[in-house]
Parts: sequence; C-alpha cells; structure tokens
Amino acid sequence: MQTHVHTNTFQTIFRIILGTFMIGAAIGHFTFARTDFQAQVPDWVPMDKDTVVLLSGIPELLLGLALVFWTRQKVYIGIILAIFYVLVFPGNIAQYTGAHDAFGLDTDQKRLTRLFFQPVLILWALWSTGALKALLKK
Repeated sequence: MQTHVHTNTFQTIFRIILGTFMIGAAIGHFTFARTDFQAQVPDWVPMDKDTVVLLSGIPELLLGLALVFWTRQKVYIGIILAIFYVLVFPGNIAQYTGAHDAFGLDTDQKRLTRLFFQPVLILWALWSTGALKALLKK
C-alpha cells in the first residue's frame, strides 16, 4: 500500500478539523463529559464504565494529535482512526438501544440519527488522510 498520498488543501483542513475534534473529545473523556461518555459504554463491557471512558480517551487523544501533527504517517493514522470508529460503534448502538440520554441525544429519533453519522466519520478519516485513495489503489 502506498504510504504517502498527496492530499489537497481541502483534505488537509478537514484532517486538522477532525484531529481537533478528537483532541476535544479526549479532553471531554477526562473532564467535563465523562458522565455523557459513560452512557455509551455497553452494559456487557466487563469493566467499570468510568474506567472505560478514561481508557478510551487515551487513543482518542493520541489519534487526534497524530492527525494534526504526524503528517508523514497520515495514511496509517486514517486507517487506524477508521478502525477505532468501527470499534466504538457498539457504544453508539448501546446508547440507542438502552435509551440513554447523553450529548443532547434525548429521544430515540436523535439517538438513531446519530448512528448514521458513524459511517460519515469513518469516511472522513479515510478521505482526509488520503487513506481512501491508498486503499482504492491497492
């Protein structure tokens, strides 16, 4: 797979926005949004929900920083971030099926609508880093 893919200015801006979003989400994991993030931890996870929230904030922070600053590895970072979004998707499903209010998602319709944004985040991570282009060329 091609590891260095040229991305345009538009992709770069969106990569930095996504990285900044991830850094902000990580800060939320450690501080002001811990309770909201706990609503997304499925009951079947065999750990304390607060511990899961704190631990999951670490890769969010690292991925966000990598998106913004580790541009030489942006293709790999995009793939890893897309995988991360797939791995945390059960939390979004758990929030919907358990009818847990968090992040302003206080109705079944809002929680259901949120589920459709996960594929958008996956594509955003792959497109903005050039990973989508690299994967399609392979």
